[in-house]
Amino acid sequence: MKAWAKKLKQQILILYLAYKDERVPGYAKLFTACVVAYALSPIDLIPDFIPVLGYLDDVIIVPLGILIALKMIPREVIAQCEIKAKELMKKGKPKNWVAGSLFILIWVVVLLGVILNFPFGMGFAWPV
Repeated sequence: MKAWAKKLKQQILILYLAYKDERVPGYAKLFTACVVAYALSPIDLIPDFIPVLGYLDDVIIVPLGILIALKMIPREVIAQCEIKAKELMKKGKPKNWVAGSLFILIWVVVLLGVILNFPFGMGFAWPV
């Protein structure tokens, strides 16, 4: 399990580095940026406290996104980024606080929508 997690981290760093390479096509850069931002985000789209679904992104969505992104990037770019990623692995994983802030904002909007609209469907009206 630890080896799988380490390989996943390395692949995320490879994508992070490949995103910056001008040889990567625009559509691949866009997809790669989304995968890296989501993977490095301190906040998950599906919070881990939700039973079963909470870990779905960690086990299925992120690895699938990495796999698709790696297939979009030219092989020579990946080979060069693998070398750089090994060096970065020694320093630690970068955090994407912009993406994390975006996910926090999404959850706040969803929760506010639920809180403000939930009672109305049950025949309850907020006092004015």
